[in-house]
Amino acid sequence: MTATRPEAPRAEALRAEASGAAAGAPRLATASGPVLAVLGAESTGKTTLVHALALALRARGREAVAVGEYLREFCDAQGRTPRADEQAAIAAEQWRRIEAAARGGAIVVADTTPLMIAVYSDYIFGDRTLYEAALERQRACAATLLTGLDLPWRPDGLQRDGPQVRQPVDTLLRAALERAALPHAVVYGEGEARTAAALAAAAGALGLDLRAETPEPDAARPLRLAGRCRECLVPDCEHLRGTVPRGTGKSAA
Repeated sequence: MTATRPEAPRAEALRAEASGAAAGAPRLATASGPVLAVLGAESTGKTTLVHALALALRARGREAVAVGEYLREFCDAQGRTPRADEQAAIAAEQWRRIEAAARGGAIVVADTTPLMIAVYSDYIFGDRTLYEAALERQRACAATLLTGLDLPWRPDGLQRDGPQVRQPVDTLLRAALERAALPHAVVYGEGEARTAAALAAAAGALGLDLRAETPEPDAARPLRLAGRCRECLVPDCEHLRGTVPRGTGKSAA
């Protein structure tokens, strides 16, 4: 997401509005359905995973709805990426849509949350003011999944800046989750294996019992290559450690 010229006074007003909304009602109503948040850097399969998870949950008899990424809709409608002063309103709209979907009681699988907007505001504009409200909203989510960087980067319209931005964005995102002590799981794999890893990581938070399901042997785990991970060639990387605590996060592969 490339930078567009900011308008400071408007930005301050929107940040104040977003912060006030978060302070007043940072959590979902008790009658709302649980939110499964899917976060990650660009071109890491978030949208594909969100829809696959919604389908997988429905196949298991659970009512589930996918909430798309409002930032993508904004870019398509405006023909440009957001300015700094528009970031807070985009984050607020993303959360409004998540809350609206959750009111029906279904599991909400969210293609990003305000936390991704906060991370991009930090990375692109050097603006860290959106983190507080975004992290409060993130705490309302039942589970947080972080998509790993194992998938190849692909261009996809205005939102994509290039493979070089994935690592710094991933680093900022992980750092924010760690600072706030927010549990999360990192998901790797391709296709059905990625979906299976995500389901396994979120099962406890969503009340899913997956014990009766028997996956293909090692289907959701990267293979070793001469003692190293096939994906990143690091001998002891999080891909090979399975679901093991990493700070407050976990790896699900």
